[in-house]
Amino acid sequence: MAVYFFYGEEDYDIDSEIEKLKKGLDKNFIDMSFKTYDCPKASDLIPILRSQPMMFGKMLIVINCLDYFSKLHNEDLLDEIEKALKDNTDNVDIVFVAKLVRNDGRKLDGRKRFYKILKSFNSREFSLIPTYKTAELENRILKFAKEKDLKLDKSALTAIITQLGNNLRQIDKELDKVKLFAYPEKNINGKMIKEICVSNEDLFAFSDLLMENRKGEALKEYRKLLNSRYPLEILTTLQSMIRRWIVLKARSADFSPFELSKMTGMHEYVVKLTLKNLKNTPLKDLVKLKQNLTDTEYKIKSGLAGDIETEIENALFRG
Repeated sequence: MAVYFFYGEEDYDIDSEIEKLKKGLDKNFIDMSFKTYDCPKASDLIPILRSQPMMFGKMLIVINCLDYFSKLHNEDLLDEIEKALKDNTDNVDIVFVAKLVRNDGRKLDGRKRFYKILKSFNSREFSLIPTYKTAELENRILKFAKEKDLKLDKSALTAIITQLGNNLRQIDKELDKVKLFAYPEKNINGKMIKEICVSNEDLFAFSDLLMENRKGEALKEYRKLLNSRYPLEILTTLQSMIRRWIVLKARSADFSPFELSKMTGMHEYVVKLTLKNLKNTPLKDLVKLKQNLTDTEYKIKSGLAGDIETEIENALFRG
């Protein structure tokens, strides 16, 4: 079989490629034929690379290896890794994966021997589609829509890019929602996107009231959002938005809207609108709100929260 090296910021595309490889496995033995490891310790790595299928057929091994680029320096171990990969058997696929943080600007160090070893096999970088490459992003969205048997007009494409930027995973998820709520309608326009998808405009209105300490009005807006959004959906979207807002607020004095667009993955128009809306919002308030939401998300996902709606409400409105 083959050795692969997938790396880059677009984790959605990396996961999609792995899913394609998984389709070649026998579904009856998937638990034994598909294994994922997160930077296994050195003593375990070589035996993993020399794994053999438990049954007839293929085996797929995925190794998340990002930490190795800063920690793997032992030359003898690197020799063993290179030999094990070259000796890889015909019935095993091995995929090394290095997912980089979106819009972080970090690159893998091409001087590292570990990098050079992996690059000598089937390597592929998965980069984000810049938001300013509108045509390329639109083509990708249209491909998603075609797979879901949807037809998007120009206003729908504009609404998706304006609201979701270049986040392919979220775009794919939101189009699934559009298909569900618009059924049996297949022709989708911008108005429908704004009504069905998580709307930044709705959240802006809510967050503006919150930051202005108009808590009574903000609470009403939050409860209105609950009529059409799941609580965790609101939380997740707010987390993502506020993370970007903090970047914009902290760096707006030193970078242009175009540069900030590249940093955050937001459309340049949305960057300008966001900066305008956040003009009177202190950075420390954004940071505090982000921490409150992070703590609440941890409680919810750990099973420590009681009523989810109340937990999120408390995170939003406590000081």
